[in-house]
Amino acid sequence: MRKPQRGYARQDRVKEQIMRELAELVRKGLKDPRAGFITINDVEVTRDYSHATVYYTVLDDAAREITEDALEHAKGYLRSELGKRIKLFRIPELHFKYDESLERGMS
Repeated sequence: MRKPQRGYARQDRVKEQIMRELAELVRKGLKDPRAGFITINDVEVTRDYSHATVYYTVLDDAAREITEDALEHAKGYLRSELGKRIKLFRIPELHFKYDESLERGMS
């Protein structure tokens, strides 16, 4: 039987910190004109913090593929900026996935 968790697990705190920092970086630091209005919805981090899957949506659905290319292009920049803002032994490699759960929920 598992012990009940007290408070947040470290992984949850790291996940929320990554989500906050990425949202700010995408909003203020991303100078790529191809990136539209991006909303970071969720981040899933592996237990060893080596990979983070970032779920996002865009305001304009027509710009979805262009925004995906812009995020892939900026992946290294975003990871290095995360390294400056978050003190972790290993900054996770970022994987961007479009969050389709909102679209499924609306239909």
